[in-house]
Amino acid sequence: MEVFYWLLFGGLAAVVASLELSKTTRDRAATSSAFNSFKNNYLLVYSLMMAGDWLQGPYVYYLYTTYGYGKGDIGRLFIAGFGSSMLFGTIVGSLADKQGRKRASVTYCITYILSCITKHSPQYKVLMLGRVLGGIATSLLFSAFESWLVAEHNKRGFEPQWLSITFSKAIFLGNGLVAIISGLFANLLTDNLGLGPVAPFDAAACFLAMGMAIILSTWTENYGDASESKDLLTQFKVAASAISSDEKIALLGAIQSLFEGSMYTFVFLWTPALSPNDEDIPHGFIFATFMLSSMLGSSIASRLLARAVPKVESYMQLVFAISAVTLLLPVITNSLITPSTVKGGSISLGGCIQLFGFCTFEACVGIFWPSIMKMRSQYIPEEARSTIMNFFRIPLNIFVCIILYNVSAFPMTVMFGMCTAFLFLAAILQRRLMKVAEAHRSKFPDWTSVKERDGEAEPLNT
Repeated sequence: MEVFYWLLFGGLAAVVASLELSKTTRDRAATSSAFNSFKNNYLLVYSLMMAGDWLQGPYVYYLYTTYGYGKGDIGRLFIAGFGSSMLFGTIVGSLADKQGRKRASVTYCITYILSCITKHSPQYKVLMLGRVLGGIATSLLFSAFESWLVAEHNKRGFEPQWLSITFSKAIFLGNGLVAIISGLFANLLTDNLGLGPVAPFDAAACFLAMGMAIILSTWTENYGDASESKDLLTQFKVAASAISSDEKIALLGAIQSLFEGSMYTFVFLWTPALSPNDEDIPHGFIFATFMLSSMLGSSIASRLLARAVPKVESYMQLVFAISAVTLLLPVITNSLITPSTVKGGSISLGGCIQLFGFCTFEACVGIFWPSIMKMRSQYIPEEARSTIMNFFRIPLNIFVCIILYNVSAFPMTVMFGMCTAFLFLAAILQRRLMKVAEAHRSKFPDWTSVKERDGEAEPLNT
C-alpha cells in the first residue's frame, strides 16, 4: 500500500503543476507594476506569518507528552486556546478597526512569539498561558491581516477584481507550499538534527520576528472607524447591528462557522479514521499530501475568481456539497466494508478510499479560503470589518470547544455524519445568499455598479 501514497502525491503534484503552467491570459488578469509590488510584499509577510503558525502545529501535542501530560491535561490546554480565541481574541481583534490593522498585525507577531517562548517551560500554568496567548494570536491572524489588505488595496486605488489574485496566491503559498516546507523543516530540526521538540517553536519565533520587521518598515496604517466617539462596546453594537440587519452578512457568518467547524473537527478525526486499528500510516507524508490538495484547490479558485461567470456565490454551493459527500465516506466505508480486527499493518482498502476523499475535501478547503475572502470583501462593511470577522469566529470556537470536550463520547461515524449535515446546511445557506445577493443587485443596479468599481462593501448606517 506504500506505493498508493506516492501515486496519490505524485498525481496531485502533476495536476497542480499542469494547472499553474497551463494558465492562459483568460486566467491571468493584466495588472500594474505598483500592484505587483504591493501584492508581493503582502505575500511575503503572509507566508512568514503562516510559517510561524505551521511550524508549531505538528509538534504541539508531542511536546506536551514529552513533559509528561496525558490526554486529559492536553485536551484542557487545547480547549483553553480556542476559548481564549473566543473571549480575549474577539476583543483584541476588534480593536484593530479602531487602533489600526498594522498595529494589530504587529501585536499578532509579539503575542505569538511570547506563546512560543512559553513552550520552553514544562510547568502547566506557563503552558496554559502560552495557549491563551496563542488563541489571541489566532484571532488576529484570521482578521487583522485580511482587513489591512482589503483597506490598503482600496486606498491605493487598485482594481477590485485584483483582490482575488492576492487572496488565491496567499492561500496557494501560505496554506499550501509554506505548510509543506514548514512540516519538513520542523521534522529536520526535531528528528534529523536532534534539537528536540521545542526547536520548531524557536524557528517559528524567528520567522515571526522577520515578518514583524517587514511590517514595521513597509506597511502603512489603516483603520476601520477610528472616531473617538466609538468605544469598544459601541463597536460591538455596531457590528451586531450590521449582522442582524443585513441578511447577507448573517448568512456569510453562518456559512463560515459551519464550514470551519467541520474543517477543525476533521483535523481531530482524520488520524483515527485512517488508522482505526493502529495501522502504520505516514502522518507527515499524509499531511503534506493534504496541503498539496489545498494548493490544487487554491489554483482552481484562482481560475474561477478571474472570470465573471460563474459567480463565487454560485460555485461555492457545489463546493460545499462535494465537501459534505467526502466527509460522509467514513460512514459509508464502515457500513459497506468489513473493518479489519488485526492490529497494526498497512492502511486498509477502506482507509485508501477515505484518504482519497479527504484529499478531495482538502481541495475544497483550498477553494473555500480565497472564495470566502472574496465574499467578505464584498459584503462586510469596512468600518467594522475586523470586529465582524471576529464575531464570526465566536460560534466556531464554541463548537470546537464542545467537540474537544466530548470527542470521546461519540462514535467517529457520528462525528463525521454531523460534519456532513453541517456542510449540506452550508450549501443550502450559500444558495440563499446567492438569491439575496441577486435580489439586491436587481433592486439597486446603480449601487452595484459603484460597488464593483470601488471594490467596497456597503457602508453601515450609523
